[in-house]
Amino acid sequence: MSTAMLRKDSTISPPPTSSPASVGHRRKKRPLAVAGHIALYLSLIGVALLILLPFIWMLVSSVKEDRDVFTVPIEWIPREFHWDNFSRIWTDIPLAAYLGNSLFLSVVITFLQVITGSFAAYGFAKMRFPGRDLLFAGYIATIAVPWQAYMIPQYIMMQKMELVNTHLSLILLQAFGPFGVFLMRQFYLTIPDEISEAARMDGLSEYGIWARIILPLSKPALASLALLTFVNTWNDYMGPFIYLTDNSLWTVQLGLRSFIGQYDAQYAMIMTGSVLSVLPILVVFLFGQRYFVRGIAATGVKG
Repeated sequence: MSTAMLRKDSTISPPPTSSPASVGHRRKKRPLAVAGHIALYLSLIGVALLILLPFIWMLVSSVKEDRDVFTVPIEWIPREFHWDNFSRIWTDIPLAAYLGNSLFLSVVITFLQVITGSFAAYGFAKMRFPGRDLLFAGYIATIAVPWQAYMIPQYIMMQKMELVNTHLSLILLQAFGPFGVFLMRQFYLTIPDEISEAARMDGLSEYGIWARIILPLSKPALASLALLTFVNTWNDYMGPFIYLTDNSLWTVQLGLRSFIGQYDAQYAMIMTGSVLSVLPILVVFLFGQRYFVRGIAATGVKG
């Protein structure tokens, strides 16, 4: 009897087989899933084309004549391509000087924002002192204050310091920013405090901890801050418009005004200059896209 029971227990039951009904159901769901993915991709492509539509129109308009830019309906394929617009613009206006001024301001302001933002964020994230959180909340609250509210006091300050019509006025006003402090602090909060504590026990100063430990660990956040600051500075129009009056100091955004006259405007050349002004931003974004995405994702992990 025991032998029979052992034989009965040792028998391996066959694996369950799928019923024809379940197999047919899966086969029916597979085409539906594929169709859903295709519909999703097509909708995403359609949304992307809508977003890119103004840029495509700008690119097409850059090789037209002025009278053909605002034709109705829009001529997406010009009857005649004026590629010479891209060579004429360099002689019609000092575009090279404008691009150089924009590049100079963007690089210097970006460097200063990264240094000051990361250093201030270290104090708010890794150092303990009375009123730290309250001070940080008050500083970040300034983001909600519109620039127009303190635009005139800033101009009066720069005027009394005799810095109007100089690049230094824009550099000093934009070298600090609460957004950069907020972005870097959010990333620093994801770095364990035990690392800083161990460095202090080894005798490393706060400056050393920031420069030798925290900054090397913060490359994604630094790249994100640098990219955002560079783009905002490059595209800034109101700041240079208010503080720069000398044509030799103009940025490319102000330089494009040269094609706007009292009674008419060279719209095709404005589009050509706009295309050329977008290229540096495109290059910077393509090279920093990976770090930008990682930095933005990491700064939202811990509040």
